[in-house]
Amino acid sequence: MAGISVIDMEETGKNIKRLRKEAGLTVRSLQEIMGFTFPQAIYKWERGTTVPTIDHLVILADVLGISMDRIIIVKVMRAEAGE
Repeated sequence: MAGISVIDMEETGKNIKRLRKEAGLTVRSLQEIMGFTFPQAIYKWERGTTVPTIDHLVILADVLGISMDRIIIVKVMRAEAGE
């Protein structure tokens, strides 16, 4: 039975937070780089409530100096029988 890949939002959020800290960025500095008026979007990413949109993911990867696939954590869900 094959599985389907999905974004692990909680682990992706933890990863974003870890990568941000490793890069020496504060939420405030990342907020300014992204051009956000408020930091809520970044907090939501880090909590795993939401993930960055593609355009924000491109900027985030560039700022962190890594590829986008190093930001997003993917897990494989088992497909149910009959699907």
